Amino acid sequence: MTTTVAGTRALDQPPRSVAAALTAAVGHLRARQDPAGWWKGELATNVTMDAEDLLLRQFLGIRTERETDEAARWIRSQQRDDGTWANFHGGPGDLSTTVEAYVVLKLAGDDPDAPHLARARAFILEMGGLERTRVFTRIWMALFGLWSWDDLPELPPEMIFLPRWFPLNVYDWACWARQTVVPLTIVGSLRPVRPLPIDIDELRTGAPGAPAAPLWTWTGFFQRTDRILKLYGRHAVKPLRELAQRRGAEWILARQESDGSWGGIQPPWVYSLLALHLLGYQLDHPALKAGFAGLDAFTIREETEAGWVRRLEACQSPVWDTALALVAMLDAGVPAADEAVRRASAWLLQEEIAVPGDWAVRRPGLAPGGWAFEFANDLYPDTDDTAEIVLALRRVAAGLPADDPLRTGIEGAVSRGVGWTVGMQSADGGWGAFDADNTRTLANKLPFCDFGEVIDPPSADVTAHVVEMLALEGRAGDQVTQRGVTWLLRNQESDGSWFGRWGANYVYGTGAAVPALVEAGVDAGAPAIRAAVHWLVAHQNTDGGWGEDLRSYRDPENWAGKGASTPSQTAWALLALLAAGETDHPATRAGVDHLISTQRADGGWDEDHFTGTGFPGDFYINYHLYRLVFPITALGRYLDVTP
Repeated sequence: MTTTVAGTRALDQPPRSVAAALTAAVGHLRARQDPAGWWKGELATNVTMDAEDLLLRQFLGIRTERETDEAARWIRSQQRDDGTWANFHGGPGDLSTTVEAYVVLKLAGDDPDAPHLARARAFILEMGGLERTRVFTRIWMALFGLWSWDDLPELPPEMIFLPRWFPLNVYDWACWARQTVVPLTIVGSLRPVRPLPIDIDELRTGAPGAPAAPLWTWTGFFQRTDRILKLYGRHAVKPLRELAQRRGAEWILARQESDGSWGGIQPPWVYSLLALHLLGYQLDHPALKAGFAGLDAFTIREETEAGWVRRLEACQSPVWDTALALVAMLDAGVPAADEAVRRASAWLLQEEIAVPGDWAVRRPGLAPGGWAFEFANDLYPDTDDTAEIVLALRRVAAGLPADDPLRTGIEGAVSRGVGWTVGMQSADGGWGAFDADNTRTLANKLPFCDFGEVIDPPSADVTAHVVEMLALEGRAGDQVTQRGVTWLLRNQESDGSWFGRWGANYVYGTGAAVPALVEAGVDAGAPAIRAAVHWLVAHQNTDGGWGEDLRSYRDPENWAGKGASTPSQTAWALLALLAAGETDHPATRAGVDHLISTQRADGGWDEDHFTGTGFPGDFYINYHLYRLVFPITALGRYLDVTP
């Protein structure tokens, strides 16, 4: 008789067969489905979400003792032994994240000379102090008089007037960036200061700022342009500035979602609340009330041995999670008539988007369709979610009787989703996530933009998912699909891999691109596919799994395809190998064995490492459902092609 501890497999427990492992995993996935039909795993990021939530509440005068104690307890629990806070599990300490954590812990009453803050402070000073933090961190400090507004990049609210053809108009920015920039132009123009009961002078080094870049570079040009904008800001025409602020507020209010959020993500959400409040909207105004109610719905409270903790999800991913879970169930052999499959499909149909959003600025004649990422994000559907949902729902419909009402509903929604996705193809043949032709790189050169991606150009992973969807729709030979295939082949890395924009990283991109290309008609023996297989085999770990550290975004030479094995990344590699016909390859069998040997007794897997990407190089995500749905898909497809 074998035993298990804390849900893990006992060392003396014999390994499961592939079929048994798959059955256990599907059972675990079934147990996690909400009665309404959806799945949602926690979306974990880093403690800046919790620090900035407390700072927002402090600024508005609504911070409570309980919120402070619980958030501070969580933030302390995430500090590493070296005194730092990182942006992903196992990653290096991050200066700005550590500064924000330090400030709110000091605000919560922690003694700055206590060992945990002393270690944090030593790291901060070693890394250059408050002076070297990112712009967003210094904006938060400026709100409390801990940094000068004069020493921040200028973003005038008058940019809301720029026509859509003019460089740096708000639609030149990615959807997540434009929703952040518009409220920040208002906040920055008002320059509010509400002092804290603490100071943070001990975090300054007094070092001078970096010298300006040469004038003939874009960076140098915009650094000098910033000086002109600052001069204008001090002498702005008052009626014009006030009109710009009002226009900005109208723009913000028009984009608030039904759940109270803006874009369903933290940055535009908190800055929109700040901007509206500073323009005179009271805390009991319907927009602000809805905004804070929505934040509460994104807050997780749980009891730990140390006491209750409170943490904030930067986003929620129920539509995406449900699509991936549905694909996994189908790949595991669960029939379309299964009640769990039907409930998930019906719920996804309810989430179809039928109204235009910002994407219509560049595609004004395109009919709405598709799906978004979150529970309520009607203004920002994305091609990635839509492709995966179409893939899943089409397979469900194929397994239902012709007269089934669910099948009828799926047929209409899929048709609209495909039409919208095709219309969102960019001029170069690829697909971005939220916008078409959002490729102007000028915004990246602004002094303000020192954190995160601010445009949404086509990426290999999104393009691959769309190409795979179109091919399975029977449109592999269509010009639109072949343009996508050409884009993928043109953007393959020289080593045979593909860059992963929304997942970590080259393993994710390659795991998406190979199945798409094969489905679209590229022969498994083609040089591009052979190169990808060679790259995957060469980067398999000795334990049979695959992993890739998120440092590969900054340092691909040393980290591309390298890292501790994870269930999700192992599954991505297997999906590519199986699509390439490598069913009997030793690497494939070793990968399958790795998944089976690391499976927990309850059918799930553990995955502490982050494998999702928000902003390459800056912001990362641990999708708690990835560790389950992708291994199910990989094991299901393996079992389908092996005797």
